Amino acid sequence: MAAAGFEIEHARFWQPVPLNTGFDRVAAHFKAIGRPLTALCGMELRSPKPFTFAGFNQFNGGYVKVLESWGIMLDGMNPVARTNIAPEVNPPAEPSLYGFSYTVPSRIKAPTFVVAGAGELPEGSLDPHDVVRRGETSQEALREKARFVMGLMSGRLKGLGVSWDQVTVSEVYTVFDIHAWLVPEVLQPAGKGQIHGMTWHYSRPPIESIEFEMDLRGCARELVLEA
Repeated sequence: MAAAGFEIEHARFWQPVPLNTGFDRVAAHFKAIGRPLTALCGMELRSPKPFTFAGFNQFNGGYVKVLESWGIMLDGMNPVARTNIAPEVNPPAEPSLYGFSYTVPSRIKAPTFVVAGAGELPEGSLDPHDVVRRGETSQEALREKARFVMGLMSGRLKGLGVSWDQVTVSEVYTVFDIHAWLVPEVLQPAGKGQIHGMTWHYSRPPIESIEFEMDLRGCARELVLEA
C-alpha cells in the first residue's frame, strides 16, 4: 500500500526480459525518474516451467539476495509482492521479468496497492501436502481451488484496509477451463471491481501441483516499456 503523498505505479515490458537484465532495467528506470531502489514494491516473473517445491525455494534464495543488495529487506523479511508463473505457450527460456510496481510521489487521494500472487496453498505454507484438492483437476476441484484463492485475495485486501471495489486489475493464472463457475466464484465476489474484467493468463502457477493463481492491484497509472 502506498503511503500518503505517494502512489504505486505499474510498468511492464513488451516482452519479458531475462531476470538479471530485468533487475538492471528496473534500476535504470528508477534512476531515470529519480526514485531509489527501495521504491520497488512488486515483481511479476515468468518461468520456463513450474518449479518443484525444492526448486522454488532454491530460486527464491538467489532472488532474495538481489533484494538484499538493494537494501529492500525489512527485519529479514521480503516486503516486495511477487507473482511468478509459467506461460503454457511460448514460455521464456529462463526466468524472466515481465512487470514491476513501484512508488512515486503523488497527490492522488485514492489508495493504490499491489497484492502478491497466490494459489491454492494456505498462507505461509510451502508444504505440497497443504495444496487444496491436490492432484485433482475436475471442475468441482477447480471451483474449490478458486474459492480458496478468492478467500486469500479477500483477506489480503482486508489486511491492506481496502476492498474489491478499489481493485483496478485482477489477474487469473490457470490452463483449465474456468467459464462454468467464473461468475459465482470470481466475478460476483469481486464486487464493483469486476467491472474492469479479469485478465486470464494461459499459464501455470509457479509450483508443480498448484493449478489456480490470482493477483490484484489498484493503480491509477500503468506503463508499457520497450524490451
